[in-house]
Amino acid sequence: MRLAVAATPGVAIPTLEALLESDHELVRIFTRSDAVTGRGQNMRESEVAAWARVHEIEVVKTVSANDLEGHLKDLDCVLTIAYGFILPLQFISTPRYGFINLHFSSLPQWRGAAPVQRAIEAGDDYLGVTVFALDAGMDTGPIYVNEKVLRNPLWRTSEALTELATVGSTAVLATLDLIENGTIPLPQSDTGVSRAAKLHKDEAVIDWSQPAAQLRNKIAAFYPNPIAFTIFRGAPLKLVSCALAAADLDLKPGEIHLSKAGLFIGTGEGNIEIQRVIPAGKGEMIGADWARGIQLIQGDLCG
Repeated sequence: MRLAVAATPGVAIPTLEALLESDHELVRIFTRSDAVTGRGQNMRESEVAAWARVHEIEVVKTVSANDLEGHLKDLDCVLTIAYGFILPLQFISTPRYGFINLHFSSLPQWRGAAPVQRAIEAGDDYLGVTVFALDAGMDTGPIYVNEKVLRNPLWRTSEALTELATVGSTAVLATLDLIENGTIPLPQSDTGVSRAAKLHKDEAVIDWSQPAAQLRNKIAAFYPNPIAFTIFRGAPLKLVSCALAAADLDLKPGEIHLSKAGLFIGTGEGNIEIQRVIPAGKGEMIGADWARGIQLIQGDLCG
């Protein structure tokens, strides 16, 4: 098949690599236009655009989904992966086999912009990948391939997406085989629908009155963006990674404790070991090293 991929973040790259090595012809990449990023506020192209340039594949940089017009009629199928735009309905039927989407949940669970993050935040035992045919709804189209992946409790969103991107690349190739063989995708169930709203920075602040297990999931879900944080001595302290701690520490919610075993903070139920942090204006470091450097006082509190 003659294929195009509409995608923006690096999570699409394992699938792009798989398509490049397949019998299909990857002829075009649609991606969001260059954007200002980082502290230096420099213009930077998307990870997908950079990959396409290295592999000498045509790139169409788009400001809106309408920019796809005129680039679809010569295609058999378009695959979308976290493209970032809602597609006009009239475009979906233009390629011979329409549009398919690789979504990082086991649909109908976690329809929306942040499926992996919300699943980890909720403490789900399983994550997933689904490849489905696009329709007029938000992640509601009929399903070709739906796979569940047991969640490693140590995964943050970054590690989970790395694993799911690999699983997804295989699911996409299987879907293309199904399409070529005339397989009809199955309608989604109306049972078990949940929504995965985009994460916002105002959600990232930690409420230490919540249970330790809930906060551990949140810290894992919010890395690498927007990164959960607390306030310490009037400045934000980003929390990169953590683990549930021993129950024998008697700490108040938000109370910090440094020992030879590590850096701990009390919660509403149990304690958390803070493994890595990003202090304001500094780079990532081991939590205990940060605590030694700022000279903790007995009873110091976060939040």
